Amino acid sequence: MRVLVVEDDLPLRRIISKILEEEQYEVDQAENGEEGYLRASLSEYDLLVLDVMMPIMDGFSLIKKLRREGYQTPTLFLTAKDRIEDKVQGLNSGADDYIVKPFATEEFLARVQSLLRRAGKIGMEGKLTYGPILVDTNQHEGFINDTALKLTIKEYELLFYFIQNKEQILTRDQIFQRVWGMESETTNAIVDLYIHYLRKKLAPFEYDRLIRTVRGVGYMLKE
Repeated sequence: MRVLVVEDDLPLRRIISKILEEEQYEVDQAENGEEGYLRASLSEYDLLVLDVMMPIMDGFSLIKKLRREGYQTPTLFLTAKDRIEDKVQGLNSGADDYIVKPFATEEFLARVQSLLRRAGKIGMEGKLTYGPILVDTNQHEGFINDTALKLTIKEYELLFYFIQNKEQILTRDQIFQRVWGMESETTNAIVDLYIHYLRKKLAPFEYDRLIRTVRGVGYMLKE
């Protein structure tokens, strides 16, 4: 799961990122609204965590701009403002939830999980399924009939992304951006290699055929 944290306070940005990374989220950081907008526009994220008061472009303006462009990624606002009017403005700007600083780690993570569940990113118990395949976001593992697939991190992320977007064609570029990120030093040719690895993990169960090649475009997960 990829999260973009946009916060101009460096110590707080590092703390938030560390909290998320300890929960096995992949985190990118931006120090102002303009950088946040560029990162959100160029890469695919499962969640945005935005500060409100930032230089160059504030959080309200950032999410309004993204929403006008059809960006639907769930967004959690962080702010020191606790007035009802400020919360209403944040929600009306396009945010999905709002938490006031300072906040408890437990509440922050609970709100993150809640947003991801509402967006269909994870199941109620951190599990997603497709046919016989189950991915457990708590264990970061895939299973078939209770048998662990023993996936590497990238294989897990790849399978998770397929199940999130089951029966939809995913281009190589989409897969590359989601699993490796735009700043990766490799190229999207790595996608084909990891598709091969993932199919090998599914082959003993005869489910490697579920990952279909869409010639000249990419791949899809479909029975």
